[in-house]
Amino acid sequence: MSKIAEFKALEALLAAQLKQLDALKNDSELKREIEFEEKLRGLMAEYGVSLRAIISLLDPQPQDNSVVPSTRRERRLKVYKNPETGEVVETKGGNHKVLKSWKEQYGAATVDAWLQ
Repeated sequence: MSKIAEFKALEALLAAQLKQLDALKNDSELKREIEFEEKLRGLMAEYGVSLRAIISLLDPQPQDNSVVPSTRRERRLKVYKNPETGEVVETKGGNHKVLKSWKEQYGAATVDAWLQ
């Protein structure tokens, strides 16, 4: 793209954005929101209250998004019994130290057969 074409495209884009800005400046809803924010910030300063305090005042028990109940089903307990030693391992996952050592020693297929 030539410099003059790029210049004209940017100039047209700027004109469109200025038109949008003028429309927003005359929007009564925006003026109301700005007025509300100014008054709220003034009250916050006057009473020495933070935004967090206002939120906790208006919504004392907010929905805590960090503690979302898991939709994942709980893993079931698996019990493996070594027939040679009689040792029993109970686990919900495959990352068990003894279970791993058994799989290294006897092989995964053999240990999986020990599932009770």
